[in-house]
Amino acid sequence: MTTQDAPKKSKIRERNSQQILKAAEDEFVLHGYKGTSMQSIADRAGLPKANIHYYFKNKANLYQTVLEDIMENWNQILDDMTPESDPKEVLTRFIRSKMQLSYSNPNGSKIFAMEIIQGAPHIKQYISKDMRLWVKEKTSVIQSWIDQGKMKPIDPTHLIFMIWATTQHYADFSTQVLEVMNRREYEKEDIDHITAFLTSMILSGCGLE
Repeated sequence: MTTQDAPKKSKIRERNSQQILKAAEDEFVLHGYKGTSMQSIADRAGLPKANIHYYFKNKANLYQTVLEDIMENWNQILDDMTPESDPKEVLTRFIRSKMQLSYSNPNGSKIFAMEIIQGAPHIKQYISKDMRLWVKEKTSVIQSWIDQGKMKPIDPTHLIFMIWATTQHYADFSTQVLEVMNRREYEKEDIDHITAFLTSMILSGCGLE
């Protein structure tokens, strides 16, 4: 293989991997972990089953990767928050980004919700270690904002829970929300309105008018 071939092959691997992950998300959200097979993922991806196994050794490995990608996309939103950050700017960005992900990738939120409802059999260790540490780090920063007088003395952990719950609700319960709102699907204007509403309510509760 020449040096020119390497980038091309790398792009092909990346494209195939993303194609498989997208197909896996679609299958897992429709049929759950138990009801999904590697063959059904291959069929949806339009690739031979052998190709799926080339990138992911088994269904559990593929499912774990899907979940890790979902959580990484959520968590990286707050990567750069520090005690010196402006809490209004950080929390606004957090809410907006989470709402945008609920709109652009609702399947990710639904798969995560199903995993949690079932007792988190595949990610319990991650939640008890990595996620617990992540929340501890972020709540420590929020507490520092409170100590500096930048925002009201609220419970930092439950603030994060509230933002998770309110933003993911519009993905996890989209059928209910859309029926009540008499919509077939979300329009950009709907997401903008919901985001503005949640941002206003949450920031107000934090004393960040």
